[in-house]
Amino acid sequence: MWEDLGPQLWPAFWVTIKLTFWSAIGATIWGTILAGMRVSPVPAMRVFGTWYVNIVRNTPLTLIILFLSLGLYQNMALALVPNDANFTENNNFWLAVIGFVVYTATFVCETLRSGFNTVPLGQAEAARSLGLNFIQVFRLIVLPQAGRAVIAPMGSVLIALTKNTTIASIIGVGEAALLMKEQLELHSDQLILIFVIFAAAFMVITLSEGAVFGYFAKRLAVKR
Repeated sequence: MWEDLGPQLWPAFWVTIKLTFWSAIGATIWGTILAGMRVSPVPAMRVFGTWYVNIVRNTPLTLIILFLSLGLYQNMALALVPNDANFTENNNFWLAVIGFVVYTATFVCETLRSGFNTVPLGQAEAARSLGLNFIQVFRLIVLPQAGRAVIAPMGSVLIALTKNTTIASIIGVGEAALLMKEQLELHSDQLILIFVIFAAAFMVITLSEGAVFGYFAKRLAVKR
């Protein structure tokens, strides 16, 4: 079994890592924008942010990924990459990334919003009294402090995202879960060993993420 699994293990987990990396960047950006909308003084933006978070967060991630694959690509012929020899593989990869961004951004948003409560209200009021508008107050006063306060919870969001990347296998993205499925079909007599190998590999990734975020949470904690 190892002769068949060994050479494929690192490439599969490298895809998992890339899915996590790009999805985390996109979700952080979109989630921060959503968090700003949730506390915006503009009613339309608050309504959009609230409805987006409540609807998407309560929609199964599997449905979102399938919708992007079946709806955007197969029905609307939306291609995210050039049409080359690896088109299907690359296009499905980026469709999965978009799905993870759309979904994970809601958790980033709510995590950040909880961090806003740690920022003293007087600081925002003082900034507004100096003539700063909402965007300036949000970007310069509230967000930096809230971000430092929620580093550890953000680590939990990232760990959840890493585990959620296994769903990308349903649209044929060649990450770790797809490889595990193939190995289970080829070596059905070694189920426990295969599960242990993949569980251990995921533990290495997620425990490393937790350790990094735990370190920065302590180092960058807001002193009260």
